[in-house]
Amino acid sequence: MILQFFISRMDYSKRRRHPSDVKISILLYIRYSVPEEMKKGSVIGNVAQDLGLDLRRLRAGRARIVTRENVHYAELKADKGILVVNEQIDREQLCGDVTPCSFSFEMILENPMELHRITVEVLDINDHAPAFPNKEKPISFEVSESAAVGVQFPLQSAEDLDVGQNGLQNYVLSPNDNFILKQNTNPDGSKNIEMVLQKPLDREQHQHLTLKLIAVDGGTPQRSGTVNIDVTVLDANDNIPVFSQSVYKTSVVENTAKGTSVITVNATDADSGSNAVITYSLSKIKGSTTDIFSIDKNHGTIFVTGAIDYEKDKRYEVRAEAKDQGGLIGTSKVIIDVVDVNDNAPVINVMSFSSSVSEDAPVGTTIAIFNIKDFDSETNGQFRCFVDGKLPFKIESSLTDYYNLISNHQLDRESIAEYNITITATDIGSPPLSSSTQLNLKISDINDNVPVFKKSSYFAQITENNPTGLSIFSVKAHDSDWGQNARITYLLEDTRMNGSPISTYVSLNSETGVVSAVRSLDYEQIKQLELVVKAQDGGSPPLSSNTTVIIKVQDQNDNPPQVLYPVQTAGSVVAEMVPRSADVGYLVTKVVAVDVDSGQNAWLSYKLQKATDRALFEVGSQNGEIRTVRQVTEKDLLKQRLTVIVEDNGQPSRSATVIVNVAVADSFPEVLSEFSDFPHDKDYNDNLTFYLVLALAVVSFLFITCLVVIISVKIYRWRQSRILYHSSLPVIPYYPPRYSDTLGTGTLPHTYNYEVCRTTDSRKSDCKFGRAGSQNVLIMDPSSTGTMQRMQSEKSILDEPDSPLEVSKQLASFTVAFVFEQPSRNSSAPWTAKYSGIFHFKVI
Repeated sequence: MILQFFISRMDYSKRRRHPSDVKISILLYIRYSVPEEMKKGSVIGNVAQDLGLDLRRLRAGRARIVTRENVHYAELKADKGILVVNEQIDREQLCGDVTPCSFSFEMILENPMELHRITVEVLDINDHAPAFPNKEKPISFEVSESAAVGVQFPLQSAEDLDVGQNGLQNYVLSPNDNFILKQNTNPDGSKNIEMVLQKPLDREQHQHLTLKLIAVDGGTPQRSGTVNIDVTVLDANDNIPVFSQSVYKTSVVENTAKGTSVITVNATDADSGSNAVITYSLSKIKGSTTDIFSIDKNHGTIFVTGAIDYEKDKRYEVRAEAKDQGGLIGTSKVIIDVVDVNDNAPVINVMSFSSSVSEDAPVGTTIAIFNIKDFDSETNGQFRCFVDGKLPFKIESSLTDYYNLISNHQLDRESIAEYNITITATDIGSPPLSSSTQLNLKISDINDNVPVFKKSSYFAQITENNPTGLSIFSVKAHDSDWGQNARITYLLEDTRMNGSPISTYVSLNSETGVVSAVRSLDYEQIKQLELVVKAQDGGSPPLSSNTTVIIKVQDQNDNPPQVLYPVQTAGSVVAEMVPRSADVGYLVTKVVAVDVDSGQNAWLSYKLQKATDRALFEVGSQNGEIRTVRQVTEKDLLKQRLTVIVEDNGQPSRSATVIVNVAVADSFPEVLSEFSDFPHDKDYNDNLTFYLVLALAVVSFLFITCLVVIISVKIYRWRQSRILYHSSLPVIPYYPPRYSDTLGTGTLPHTYNYEVCRTTDSRKSDCKFGRAGSQNVLIMDPSSTGTMQRMQSEKSILDEPDSPLEVSKQLASFTVAFVFEQPSRNSSAPWTAKYSGIFHFKVI
């Protein structure tokens, strides 16, 4: 076994290195020599050792061999790093008579890719003996007895499939008296043998001769083959046919149709008569020409009778024989050259292909390695290869007949997720032939796209008093990536609403993006919810984007109107006084109500439901003002009771009812008897005096405290006004928020003041303290006939006192009057004692 190394240049990539780059390098050409007929499994050579490769590199690189032939004579044992015989090699079948005989293949490794070419030369052994065609049938000659000494009789050559020293070396003719053997060596090394007559024949002595022709090779041990020669002696025919040329040359185009004439040979015979009649025939010299060509035995025209293929045989050599009737034969060689036509399209064999590549793979990444071969010759065998369509790939030449498919643009999976790459190879023959192969390349995804919402903000609505778990709104984001990189999770950002986490109001489904209410919402507390939703993909690292969802709470009519004035109390009666001299449209009072709902749910309307005298009063439907609709007369009852209903405009409508007591009288004494006739308990409270004194003390303390606060506020404002007065800034008058001048036309001021003070046992005795207002308000209790009225001189709040002393003078003293009655124990005399008094307070 012989191993030869041929050092080749290294082919490195000039591109910037990257983990996904493929570098293909040819390290060595290795040539092994092995004899033919080795058993299967015999070792050809240690590839790993000869290439300097580690066994782990062979396994990790998935080392394998590729060959263009259908028969794989060699097998790579990657685990041992050796090359063994995969199928018994017959040199004669593999190469015929071509020497030296060898076959080549490539070994490919991946990660990184390496390509090594290995050539195995098959050495001949002497396993074939020389053989004659039709050796069972003897060679027959008919020789005229008059044949002159020196006449040559061409013999059929033997064939030895072995080559070199093991091939055919010599011929031996069995001993005889008449013939000797003559051998002529051709320029190509083949031998022509002829049997030469050295002694005239004598038909009378020997009519038939039997000889043996032995062909011997030069192998060890030596092998031989024999054929019998039968010679029939005829009467005299002393001239042999002679061809016009010793060698005929012509050419034929491959794929020529059967029956096409190629050439015509011509031979003449100097004899006459039947001895001059010539018949033509062909005999094989090289190759299977007898199946491809035939000759017209009468005219010498050679025809095509088989398929001519340039890729199998580029030249045919045949021997034309001309035989006369006397048995003499003349010969000539015919050389037929085959002209190639473009009948083979280029063949594309993909050696390695990466079916998937990442979209961030750099430009120049190798996608596939393939081999292209055209079996035609010259221009018909030249070709060009390219990628069909406008795809981001190109083809670069690597080795002889090897090409790389690489990327020449940046890939983007979101634009194109996969490519059907068609590689076409076209030769430059006429007409040109082409072939193609298709590769399906998938682009693997990376997380390079953030989730995207359709809008930067969304608006939704929900009606208050919603059930818990109600779905409010659904957000949706889209991610252009694929698989896990496009799996979106929705998260609720941690924000606060009215001091509470937003998660206490709404929840977010992480898979579907549905926003649901965690609890029932109240429009009167929360008008609007604003939350931030984050969409995050499942890539590594994850990418995210935010959107704002604004949820407006819609109002429902879930609150009835609330009456602020007049105040309804459980034990006391509040009455509005209407003088009998009141004109039409006199403002008795005003019902004030509010509704905490909004919109039309808060639009209030007032309606008089019941009245002692409906013809006397009316209620403004929009403002709630109770006015007289006619002149008050003496006949009108002193005690009037009005029931006013307040309704909102919601669906369904809600309402509230208030009772207004009106006294038609010109003075308080007239009213007392009507509103004070109520029964009292018979039990007398002996501690009445104690409770009265205690109540007066508490009231006095509260009054003093309020006065101190008021004086302090007045002094502070006076100082502020003095500062403004001495400054150059303009003076802007100050009006209280609810300041209004009623001009004394009604009984209801703009600021509604109402206060009722009662003792613990107010049904037995009571003391009332009135608070000053712009008009008089009568406060009565059924258990008491006493009244208290305090009039306070009005002073505009806009009047600025000259000094704190003036303020103290105005509030230096005030007087509290009280009246109470003590019922007697005797039921026949309900009132036996009456007490009254005045408390005068002076501020020091």
